Amino acid sequence: MFDELTKYKNNNHFFFTANEELENVCNAPKDKNGIYLVYELKNGRIELVYIGSSGKIQNDGKIKHRTGGLYGRIINRHQFWEIPIKKSWKQKLINEKIDALDIYWYVTVDSENIDIPFFVETTVMQRFFEVNGRLPRWNKEI
Repeated sequence: MFDELTKYKNNNHFFFTANEELENVCNAPKDKNGIYLVYELKNGRIELVYIGSSGKIQNDGKIKHRTGGLYGRIINRHQFWEIPIKKSWKQKLINEKIDALDIYWYVTVDSENIDIPFFVETTVMQRFFEVNGRLPRWNKEI
């Protein structure tokens, strides 16, 4: 669905269940920036529920690294009940009886690419919106 992401060779994914600690399973880089997509696995179905990004480009064209890179953004961002994801996602899995999350991440700023993470995030969000007529369920606005 997101052909824009095929150019990013530095990418991977990991699974997260309510029985695990997010800090232990997250394999996103701590020193790179880019975007991440969160897929819900529930009752044999897969649904993209969230699109996020980490890192900014400053006025002088230099990357402004978020502390902890993609890893730090995924672990420490506040979402749901204004608590860190490492706690809120676990509670969300339990409350909504979600089997697991499959989190894909893509480095958009490296020696091969200098793509503003927010631009890539909004491009992917636009593609999702074009197909579904709405944002992913956990994204409140863009």
